[in-house]
Amino acid sequence: MSTIKSLKPESVWNNFHELTQIPRPSKKEQKAAAFAQSFGEKLGLETIVDSIGNVIIRKPASPGMEKCMGVVLQGHLDMVPQKNSDKKHDFEKDPIETIIDGEWVKANGTTLGADNGIGVAAAMAVLQDKSLKHGPLEVLLTIDEETGMTGAFELKSGLLKGDILINLDSEDEGELYIGCAGGMNTTGILKYKEENVPAGMTAFKISVTGLKGGHSGLDINLGRGNANKIMNRVLWAAQDLGLRIASIDGGSLRNAIPREAFANVVVPEKNKDKFVELVKECKNIFTNEFATPDPGLKLTAEKADIPAKIMEAGAQATFIKIVYGVPNAVMRMSTEIEGIVETSTNMAIVKAENGEAKITCLLRSSVDSAKISLGHMTQSVMELGGMEVKHDGTYPGWKPNVNSTILKTMKNVYQEKFGKIPEVKVIHAGLECGIIGAVYPNMELISFGPTIRFPHSPDEKVNIATVGKFYEFLTATLEAIPRK
Repeated sequence: MSTIKSLKPESVWNNFHELTQIPRPSKKEQKAAAFAQSFGEKLGLETIVDSIGNVIIRKPASPGMEKCMGVVLQGHLDMVPQKNSDKKHDFEKDPIETIIDGEWVKANGTTLGADNGIGVAAAMAVLQDKSLKHGPLEVLLTIDEETGMTGAFELKSGLLKGDILINLDSEDEGELYIGCAGGMNTTGILKYKEENVPAGMTAFKISVTGLKGGHSGLDINLGRGNANKIMNRVLWAAQDLGLRIASIDGGSLRNAIPREAFANVVVPEKNKDKFVELVKECKNIFTNEFATPDPGLKLTAEKADIPAKIMEAGAQATFIKIVYGVPNAVMRMSTEIEGIVETSTNMAIVKAENGEAKITCLLRSSVDSAKISLGHMTQSVMELGGMEVKHDGTYPGWKPNVNSTILKTMKNVYQEKFGKIPEVKVIHAGLECGIIGAVYPNMELISFGPTIRFPHSPDEKVNIATVGKFYEFLTATLEAIPRK
C-alpha cells in the first residue's frame, strides 16, 4: 500500500507524516514543539523557543537577496482532537492513521491534523531546501491556536524581524485571505439541586450521532445540524410525558459544530412506549429537515440503568428553555463582501451533571460591535434563566489591506504560474494574523493554503494535488519578494 510519504512534494509530505506520529492536541503540543526545535537545530539554524513555547527558526537570506523584505512563515503546532464515538484513539498517546483516498488524504476515524500540519510541514520544507532562493526568512510555529490562540497572544514584540507575515493556515487553494473574523467565548453556568429518582420510572440513554459537524466558522453557513440543539428539541417535546434529566453531554470543542450529544433520562413506566414513539417521530422530523446537509443523522433511545439522581424539576424546565433560546448559527451575512458570513454563533458545548449545567458558545464577527452585541444577546437569554455568565477568549479581527506589497506580489506570481488571478477574500474564522498584527503593526499580513475540507471533524481531508500547488506557489512567492 502506498503511504503519504510517497506523495509529491516528498519533503512536505514526509514532514507532515512526522507530525502525524506526534500527539499534539491543543495545550498538549509540547512534543511537537520539541520536534520543531530539534528540526531547526539539526539544520544548523538559529532556533528560539519563547517564554510561552512558540518556536522561531531563522534562515539567512540567499546570496544576493539580503536586501529583500524579510518574511515570516507562520503556522500552528496543535490540532483539533475529534474522533468518531466508535473509534478507540488517545490523542495524547496515539499517532494519527493516515489514508490515501483517491484525490484526498484523510484519517481513520479521527481528525487528520492537516489544519495546520500541512502549513507547518511546508514551512519546514522551505527550511530544508538548499536550492531555494529567498530573502531573510523566519518560521514562527505557535502553540494552542485552536483553543485560545495562546501562542499568538503571548508573542512578544521585538522577537520577529520580518516585514511580511505569510500565514499558512487557510483552506482553499487559489484564494488569498487578507482579513478574518474576531471571536469571543460566552459561557453560562447554572447551579441546580438534584432529586432522587421517583419510583416507577424507566431509564433511557438518548443519542444524537452521525452529524458532520465541522469548523464553527468555515462551515457555519452550510446549515448542518447542531447536536445540542437537536437534543434539546427532543427533551422539550418529551416534557409532557414526564421526562426527567439525569445528565447531558453534548459537544466537546468550542470551535467545532457539535456532531454528537447524549442525555441520560427517566420517564414514567406508563409512558415508556409513548416516549419511544416520540423519539421515532422526532427522528423522522430531523431526517427530513437535515436530509441535504446532514443525511447521516441518527437519533436513538436505548434503555439504561436507573441513575442515582435527576435534575430538580424547575431547574430542568428553565435549562431546556435557555438552550432553546440561546442563538445559534449565522446571524448576519456581510453587506460588503458577497457570500461571506459577517456574524455567527456556535452552541458548542452543553453539559449538565452533578448539580451544574453549562453552555459554551463561540461567537464570531468581522465587526467588533456586532460581536459584542451578539454577546449581550446571548448573555441576556442566559441571565433571564438565572445563569452566571462570563465572556472570555476574546481576540480581534484582522482588517484587510488591499494595497499591501505582499498581496500585489502574490497575485502577480499566481497569475504567472497558473494563468489566472487568485481570489482575494476575508475568512469567517479566527486566524492568528489579527493578534500578531496587533503586536507588529507595521508588518504586512496575508494567508493562504491548500484545499482542506471538514476541518475540526473526523471527516477532515486534504486534497493531494493542491498541496503540491500550494508549495509551488509558496516557493515562487519567496523567490519574488521585493527589496525594501
